[in-house]
Amino acid sequence: MIAILGGGESGVGAALLAKKEGLVPFVSDFGKIKDKYKKVLIQNEIEWEEGSHSIENILTADEVIKSPGISDEVPLIQQLLKKEISVISEIEFAFRYCKAKIIGITGSNGKTTTTLLMHHMLTKCGVNSGVAGNVGRSFAAQVATEDFDWYVLELSSFQLDGIKTFRADIAILLNITPDHLDRYKDSFELYADAKMRITKNAISTDKFIFCKDDKSIEAAMKRTNIKAELIPFSIKQQLPQGAYINDEQLIVKLTTNNHFIMSIHDLALQGKHNLYNTMASGIAGRVLDLRKELIRESLTDFQNVEHRLETVATIHGIEFINDSKATNINSTWYALESMTKDAIWIVGGVDKGNDYDELLGLVKDKVKAIICLGKDNSKIIAAFKGHVQIIEEARSADEAVKKAYEIGEHGDAVLLSPACASFDLFENYEDRGHQYKRAVKSL
Repeated sequence: MIAILGGGESGVGAALLAKKEGLVPFVSDFGKIKDKYKKVLIQNEIEWEEGSHSIENILTADEVIKSPGISDEVPLIQQLLKKEISVISEIEFAFRYCKAKIIGITGSNGKTTTTLLMHHMLTKCGVNSGVAGNVGRSFAAQVATEDFDWYVLELSSFQLDGIKTFRADIAILLNITPDHLDRYKDSFELYADAKMRITKNAISTDKFIFCKDDKSIEAAMKRTNIKAELIPFSIKQQLPQGAYINDEQLIVKLTTNNHFIMSIHDLALQGKHNLYNTMASGIAGRVLDLRKELIRESLTDFQNVEHRLETVATIHGIEFINDSKATNINSTWYALESMTKDAIWIVGGVDKGNDYDELLGLVKDKVKAIICLGKDNSKIIAAFKGHVQIIEEARSADEAVKKAYEIGEHGDAVLLSPACASFDLFENYEDRGHQYKRAVKSL
């Protein structure tokens, strides 16, 4: 019996694949399983439970697939490990049955954008590919039902924690900045090493594409034995191999004869952080020997992911921007850094140990007012009081948008970039973003 902990997208996908492969899946969710997933389980005659775990049953499993949201420190997982029952992620499980090649993308920020950009490029170039992992449909469900040649997988550190044999033909590491440290004993080094697990099973023909400007990546690489070919990208220096900027041109150079050049002004994704995302995708495109004109086209016409620096509307000269996906300080740093207008910044939610001092310089330079959108805003107010003249509080997206509109003047921008998780007032960051957009459109 395969026990699957968590009845969400990845858990139900794993159950479908297990059933297809002749295994006996049992789905157990300590919370409530959404109706759409219950329907799938019932239709496929898969046993499930919700509201609690039947521990005795789970402890008899041959193997356990756990949701990325469940920490290894949870007592049930500790019991399983003590009994030497294998505990893996859905990514590891799906990989066993996956015949396709894999582009794996990880990093603290920019994963979703880069994953979708890479998939857009493959699609434009006629490559039969799927997109999965931390975005879209479950990887396992697609392995069970689709027949792709390539997968582009967005991979979180939690998913990588649960791998044993998984390997990506092309692995991309965008950046490493403090996030989720509560899951890593408050150790940034442990978190960085979790990101490096994307290279764990690499072989010499695999490629590892990484940001050379990121000192944390550099330090983590020194602690890691990487067998893949290393291909760096940088906006700070020209490189003999990899991607770099010269004279406002993006250059991808893999060999003496393999060059790709385009103007950075033609890129669909603007801003320094997006240059890195684009470079990583450009390198992967050339590694796959995709046609240069189609790579250029895909980097020009890509439409960014919802809730990531998404322009919602301009009302009476005030631009409203939805960056609800920014759930940590580093993501919000990039958002503020990209602002070219005076900003009214909507921030707040569930704080994951944020150090707001990192944003102080940008806030002084770019922010005219702050609206705190959370149940407890004391830490944010303490960090910016005296530096920003107007600091207001709101308990709903509607209230935050109305206050921002009242404060705003022609030529300003209202930026929802919370730097926090959403679970105090919203179901998730998507719910927060959708409520914000609805509030803007109802002005």
